[in-house]
Amino acid sequence: MSDKPFTFTLPGTGEIRPSRCDSHIERCLTSMRGMFQDEKAYEAMLAVEDKLLYEVFEIRRPEAVGELISGISVVHPGLVGNEYYMTKGHFHSVLATAEIYYCISGSGCMVMENPEGECDVEWFHPGTVLYVAPRWAHRSVNTDLDHDLVTYFVYSGNAGHDYKTIETYGFHQIVMHSDKGPVVQDNPRWKGVRGAM
Repeated sequence: MSDKPFTFTLPGTGEIRPSRCDSHIERCLTSMRGMFQDEKAYEAMLAVEDKLLYEVFEIRRPEAVGELISGISVVHPGLVGNEYYMTKGHFHSVLATAEIYYCISGSGCMVMENPEGECDVEWFHPGTVLYVAPRWAHRSVNTDLDHDLVTYFVYSGNAGHDYKTIETYGFHQIVMHSDKGPVVQDNPRWKGVRGAM
């Protein structure tokens, strides 16, 4: 890892990773136990194959104030029951941390909420830039059943990730597939009120 300036190339046609990649994370069905609404559909899928749901290609930097970590998130197309493939979602460990996402290809949305229970869903199309404000948990959802949702992200090097809160409580809202397309609805399995963080 160099302390000097550097360049990298974002994906183009037929590519899914930046030209420089220090870390490749794969999240399969087993990584998402308890995240999807239809547990029977989840277990049936898992019995056949531990499918790859999403990948993250990171350009690592020191986890320190003043540094920026960036990379590519790729959410593959598919459904568990009637719920779209998605990322696990997280708060940042340093809660007062923002994050930027730029949609390179595909379509989908970002499901977000803050510790007080305010919710927001913003939609991705190629060229969309999303600013996730400080204190907002966020989860990418691929609502295109034929193509990857590919986004570029940037966040502060010292931000860290809090996955545990989402694993414990879930999100207030979920995105389901219907004959008319994606539908945002309240999460019937949301697990209670968490205090302000």
